Amino acid sequence: MAQPVTSSSISYKLVCHVFLSFHGKDTRLGFINNLYESQHQKGIHAFIDDEGIKTGEEISPALFKAIQESRIAIMVFSENYAKSTFCLEELVNILECFKEEGRLIYPIFYYVEPSELRHPRGSYKEALARLEE
Repeated sequence: MAQPVTSSSISYKLVCHVFLSFHGKDTRLGFINNLYESQHQKGIHAFIDDEGIKTGEEISPALFKAIQESRIAIMVFSENYAKSTFCLEELVNILECFKEEGRLIYPIFYYVEPSELRHPRGSYKEALARLEE
């Protein structure tokens, strides 16, 4: 009888297939809703934060748990993503958690060029300068 394959590096159950990280005002009502619905129709369980996040609010334990329990993270980098300290904190948590486990991370650039993140300019340059202060 075949034994289930287990990994000693992942000691918890992966519950969500996909964790969606995005700036709500930029993408929630259009792009994110469509992405979420298309995943749901294919039987993919995606975590989407349905509650509004207030400025300065910290990542809740439930949100951090959803990050830990996801197999894939999709970050939707939009114009205002870097302006949100919450989004940046969430991004750091995703990168730290996923790097340790070797899980998949997919960036989506929503009306933002990838070079704006590699060599910050525009809204990303402004947001990162404010963050450094």
